[in-house]
Amino acid sequence: MRTPFALGLIALLAACSSYEYRDTNAAVDANPLCASRPSQPGEPVSRDCERSTSGAWSTKSEGQPIDFKRPRDER
Repeated sequence: MRTPFALGLIALLAACSSYEYRDTNAAVDANPLCASRPSQPGEPVSRDCERSTSGAWSTKSEGQPIDFKRPRDER
């Protein structure tokens, strides 16, 4: 009895949230200025050439309401 209820609750909560994934690896690979690597350890790297991966879980509803009304001229 608890398992179907828990699965239903999880599915309901998952429908109200979103997960955003960001990855800069493709942008760094495409940038020709990032082809050369620093020759010494500890040497600074340009911000454009830093590889990063991040994710964010959001439960905010950022959607806009949909207006299904037809304009007067289409009636």
